[in-house]
Amino acid sequence: MPDSQPQPPPPPPSSPGPADPSSLLLCGARLTDGRTVDVRLGGGRIEAVGTAGSLAAGGTRAGGARVDLGGYLLLPAPAEPHAHADTALSADAEGPVSYEPQDVQRRATEAALLQLGHGATAVRAHVRVGDVQGLGALAAVLQARRALRGLAELTTVAMPRVLTGVAGADGLAVLRDAVKMGASVVGGRPDLDPDPTGYVEAVLEVASEHGCPVDLHTDAGDPARLARLAAMAGGLRPGVTLSPCGDLGRLPSEVASRTADQLAAAGVAVVCLPQGGCGGVDRRGAAPVRLLRAAGVRVAAGSGALRDVSNPVGRGDPLEAAFLLASRYGLSPEEAYDTVSGSARAVLGLPEVRVEAGFPAELLAVRGDRLAGALSLAYSRVVVHQGRVMARTSAVREFCSSAASVELGLPRQGRGQLS
Repeated sequence: MPDSQPQPPPPPPSSPGPADPSSLLLCGARLTDGRTVDVRLGGGRIEAVGTAGSLAAGGTRAGGARVDLGGYLLLPAPAEPHAHADTALSADAEGPVSYEPQDVQRRATEAALLQLGHGATAVRAHVRVGDVQGLGALAAVLQARRALRGLAELTTVAMPRVLTGVAGADGLAVLRDAVKMGASVVGGRPDLDPDPTGYVEAVLEVASEHGCPVDLHTDAGDPARLARLAAMAGGLRPGVTLSPCGDLGRLPSEVASRTADQLAAAGVAVVCLPQGGCGGVDRRGAAPVRLLRAAGVRVAAGSGALRDVSNPVGRGDPLEAAFLLASRYGLSPEEAYDTVSGSARAVLGLPEVRVEAGFPAELLAVRGDRLAGALSLAYSRVVVHQGRVMARTSAVREFCSSAASVELGLPRQGRGQLS
């Protein structure tokens, strides 16, 4: 279950059994190690991986569906660790963002489907609770979650505004009600509370009561405050995540390094937002991912805003986040992709995915033969969730007839030539 206790490793693959008519065979996919393979899926898991042409779709006898992935790179599916479902797709709205339940549910559902099309089979969405919204926006996002069941995993973080002082009593009551209603993570913005340390203490108390993860918005510009947070959060299970921590990179290097060491020792994860701000944080700039990784902090990357007022052109695309980390922040393509796949799944409490027998069938096929090329031109995609193809995106580029392309033998993609 997403956003729950860390999952045990997958069991070893079972012995071959009768054909499963619902099984799926992915044919001729390329792996990052250069092999070209067939991958058989069944029961929501990877049943077998073999050399191209060696597997049947239905186990011991033919059957099941086939998908030709020739020309595609097969990867563990991304996950989205930081989205804002209640404000997504609201940038073009006239006037204030509507929090009518039907509007929030529609936007949250459409946003999750957009992100599924990009490859994210699991999404953690931050939702404001209390104040004017009450619990209405959360109820609408939870309804979207139920409607999406079987298509994508959508989980929610409850974000109250104030948790300390007289006003904080109501916020604390709403936060507890939000968890009872179905929010699986507690969070919020301690930087905006009159007592940020008290806010964190309140969130950690509720998390401890209910055994749920914590995910807090912070610019991370105050090293003393971060040190106190790390001391309080150390050892909490299922864990604490901070995002987007953009101001951490503006601190003096020795201070930032010391803070990174404290976060690593406490087991606190960081989700950076290389595509920009989000509905909860106005300031821009990504966290210092290389410094954090060097200190041993688990770093994941999220998309943040999806076309809301803080980023009207946000794409919600995890591969764009990985592209930016590789192109602007010095990560290798493999390291960058891990931030949106393996590390993102770990932050969400999801089981590890490898393209090996026994692992969950959560996969993304991207046209290309190398990871660097896939991050650069990730147009055509096939998304697999729970062993089924849930989304396809196909892009075809055509060029007019050119003698140069014929003479040089340049590669072409498309069904024909433009006249």
